[in-house]
Amino acid sequence: MSDQIKILLVSDEEQSLNNLAGFFNDFKNVETVNYRELRSELDRLAPDLVFLIESEQNSSVDSIDYIHTVSPYLPIVYIAFSQDFDMLRNVTRAGVVDYFVLPDENTMLYGRMDSIILMATQRKLQMAETASANQSFKRGRGKIFSFYSGKGGSGRTLLSSAFAQTLKLESTAQVILIDLNLQFGGTETYLSIESNRSVADLLPVIDELNESHIRNVSEKEKYSKLEVLLSPRDAEVAENLPEGFVSKLLRTCRRSYDFVLVDLPTVMNEHTYAALEESDKIFYCLNLDAPSISMLKQVDGLFLRLGIETEGRMELLFNEVGRENEIKPGDLKEVLAYPVAYKVPRDIKGVQAHINRSEPFRKEAGEKKLIPFAKSIKKWVSKILE
Repeated sequence: MSDQIKILLVSDEEQSLNNLAGFFNDFKNVETVNYRELRSELDRLAPDLVFLIESEQNSSVDSIDYIHTVSPYLPIVYIAFSQDFDMLRNVTRAGVVDYFVLPDENTMLYGRMDSIILMATQRKLQMAETASANQSFKRGRGKIFSFYSGKGGSGRTLLSSAFAQTLKLESTAQVILIDLNLQFGGTETYLSIESNRSVADLLPVIDELNESHIRNVSEKEKYSKLEVLLSPRDAEVAENLPEGFVSKLLRTCRRSYDFVLVDLPTVMNEHTYAALEESDKIFYCLNLDAPSISMLKQVDGLFLRLGIETEGRMELLFNEVGRENEIKPGDLKEVLAYPVAYKVPRDIKGVQAHINRSEPFRKEAGEKKLIPFAKSIKKWVSKILE
């Protein structure tokens, strides 16, 4: 049971975490953040149970309110190290499922741990069953998929736009595609969208950003009705977007959409970094040639230095796979440590014709006559939706 539950410990004091360490020795999925990091990490970590440890510097009640804003049914256990009746009353009113004052109630916490874990497990199963019964997606906890590569020409924009349009056509999900190639764009060409509106138009409202703001600025691809936030395609505008802009945008999108697809540039700046950190999955687009493989190893080192977690999050997306390739996917099994998400076949004739006409690859759900590239993307999307 302990393997099924993801636990988040929130504390500003290292000593408090050390005092609690013994309670969580039997649990594999335990993450720790401080109060400041809670707002940026809660969405990405998606815990099943939160232990909130009292803080002298930050308001526990405000943090409980924030957690329930993001995830209304997430169980929270409050841990205090001093008797404060008013505080315990306030956190109870705020919605914690239990609280303990340590070290006086150490034994009680040990005794209650199994029932707390059982309750969190049952809630998790209930949410999954409800979503399944409704045949719908869980609103408020969308998935963020980023398409990235350290090397230009790897097909990031092509693959992300085709994936997003196909995902919208093949499901009932709310899907948005965000073009963060802020200087030059590109998505508008693949999806045949003409507009003067861009993601930069959200800057004046970024601190109070909500779903309505996003829908007012986004454009819809005419066949699938996919929502798209276009790039400003302006270097000066891109320079003026402040640090934190992308994080706020993605967190708001996560709460309003089932899938948030992000097309990232090769350059590593604060916006690219923020998007990678917020992502549930990073699809690294890779061509089967020596320069691309060499660049992946450089990106690997950069991610390590920046502290970007890739384990369980980054997967390889092989592009233009065909008999003509001198390097085969099987040749890289011992060289690359990442799992392979999918292998997209080479289809120069079919893809090039659509690109030159600035025409999307799909026009309707259930379409019969698809080029090999579009068929492959459809198969990959079906696999994701299973």
